[in-house]
Amino acid sequence: MKVIFIKDVKGQGKKNEIKEVSDGYGQNFLIKKGFAVLATQNNIKRLDQNLSEQRLEETLLIKDMESLKQKLEKEKFLFHVKTGKADMMFGTISIKQIKKELDNKGYQIDRKQIKLMNPITSLGFHNVKIELHKKVEATIKIQVVK
Repeated sequence: MKVIFIKDVKGQGKKNEIKEVSDGYGQNFLIKKGFAVLATQNNIKRLDQNLSEQRLEETLLIKDMESLKQKLEKEKFLFHVKTGKADMMFGTISIKQIKKELDNKGYQIDRKQIKLMNPITSLGFHNVKIELHKKVEATIKIQVVK
């Protein structure tokens, strides 16, 4: 029996995948529990239509993220910090502070998207990566001055 998986089932199949399973397992478990539907012509057409719609939405989202990337990379983000002897910073610039500055400039970016490899502990220019999408990553320029 061929089924189309509606949800991921560990060890069996992933969502939107068509697989051959035994009749009893397919009927009594997968279909009954709502993990899969029977792979009829109508269901396969509906699956193809859904997948093409998802690809189109994904393409549009990537284009939007590319334009946001262009805007972000043109911006300069300035942070004023207190310093001590020999221009050593008190503290660091954190992801929370970077997010706050992004919000102030009108960018709606989640703090989990900001990838800060090492804490910013020195004056000068620094690059910070922002993962806008799995396929789109922007690098913003941060300047830290006293």
